[in-house]
Amino acid sequence: MQKIKFLLVSIALLAMSQSAFSQKTTEVKGYAPGYVGQKIELYEIEDYFSMREALIATTMVEADSTFKFSFFNEKTQKVILKSNKNKGFLYIQPNAKYEVFMPSKNKYDAYRPDGNSVEISFLELDSTDINYKILSFDKWTNNFLGTYFYTKQINGLEFVMKLDTFKMNVENAYKLDTSLFFKTYVKYTIAGLDDIQFKGTRNRYEKFDFFLNNAPVVYESDVYMDYIASFYENIFSRLEMEVNNRVYLGLLKNSPSLIMRALGDEYTLRPTIIKNPTPGMKPGNTKLRELIMIKGLSEVFYSAEFPQTNILSVLDSVAKFSIFKSNGIIAKNMIYRLTELVPGSKAPDFVIKNQKGENVSLRNYTKKHLYIHFFDPSTRESAKDLELLNPIYAKFQGDVNFISIYVKNDKLTKKQIETLKSLPWETFELEADDPIFKAYHIESLPLYVLLDAYGYIVNVPALGPKPNGQYLSIDKIFFDIKKINESNK
Repeated sequence: MQKIKFLLVSIALLAMSQSAFSQKTTEVKGYAPGYVGQKIELYEIEDYFSMREALIATTMVEADSTFKFSFFNEKTQKVILKSNKNKGFLYIQPNAKYEVFMPSKNKYDAYRPDGNSVEISFLELDSTDINYKILSFDKWTNNFLGTYFYTKQINGLEFVMKLDTFKMNVENAYKLDTSLFFKTYVKYTIAGLDDIQFKGTRNRYEKFDFFLNNAPVVYESDVYMDYIASFYENIFSRLEMEVNNRVYLGLLKNSPSLIMRALGDEYTLRPTIIKNPTPGMKPGNTKLRELIMIKGLSEVFYSAEFPQTNILSVLDSVAKFSIFKSNGIIAKNMIYRLTELVPGSKAPDFVIKNQKGENVSLRNYTKKHLYIHFFDPSTRESAKDLELLNPIYAKFQGDVNFISIYVKNDKLTKKQIETLKSLPWETFELEADDPIFKAYHIESLPLYVLLDAYGYIVNVPALGPKPNGQYLSIDKIFFDIKKINESNK
């Protein structure tokens, strides 16, 4: 009898868990004719300051060009659809189904090693869906700007009046909408429009009182996070000198609480007195203030005046002990971003095959500096760079290892192939999805990376063979390396 009861309870619990899962399941299916036989992935954005992504689901594009994801999803959020390094975005809701079309890269867009952006199309959308609402609102906003933006320079006051009317119409249109995500999208799109006013614009404190004071921190909203990133840009430089000094002293003591206390004297980050607070309720804006502290510290990380070790220590403390879970995640992600390719940090290792089919890694390039050249051999710019690199290599090959890396391209001309074969240093032809491109954040070409003899980063990006705006080229850096090496012999 006891066993039967236990079995019935187990079946009931299983049924309940399956029911709960099905109620929060989101489905994304569609067509991707340009990606047949390739992997297609769906990512969420962990936070909009570090922009780290987390894989939600993955599948293959079938022979008939179809694909389908079905996954547990508790929130409305923006997600990234990726295949063959191309990517597009859509918004998803819990318990929703989407049918989309993912196009190939526009043939007129320049190739980007980290992937090209494509525009996801919806085959069907319900009028209550978040994508339908956002697309409709964006169209309305773009029509307004297309009609009246030109008047901003001609008659600023008229533009302000038209904008006020538009905002009032928007408020009336969506006042009954119950979606916090959509209302946040509308509110901070309007806040962005406020910033383009010519006359009658609010000052910074008024904007804070109207748009941010005691407003919820909506981590999942890209528009909200973009707005506060802009509003609090370079926040430490905006602080009064006395407050800035206290922030600095707090940093020297590795104390998040001292920095938070100092930032509390900034009007747009001050604690708000809550009337009739409930037990345990925190002063208003505390969550936002800690979030902006994380942002401010990340902005001064590369400044010579602020000690990097202390910044990392404070961020690590927030990551481990913040009472706001989302702030802890952002602090942790920010540490990851700040230390990825920082001069002095260990370079990402790699394993790539050379022209003989042998595996090569960082360990193959010790005792000398390593100069990594990522390039596209089909472009004129790369051809010019290779001409300039040849005499530099001849001069400094005793002190610096050179390697050149490019994506496999079956359309190279005979002359381009001959140029590659004639290079006196090692070249590597890799597939577009090779992990090294992601590890070194290759988003545009050419890009140069300089590592020291122990595999630590000197510069990313490093100087190239052509002089920059300060008339410096890698030739000068290599000269200094050679000089130091000779003095150490």
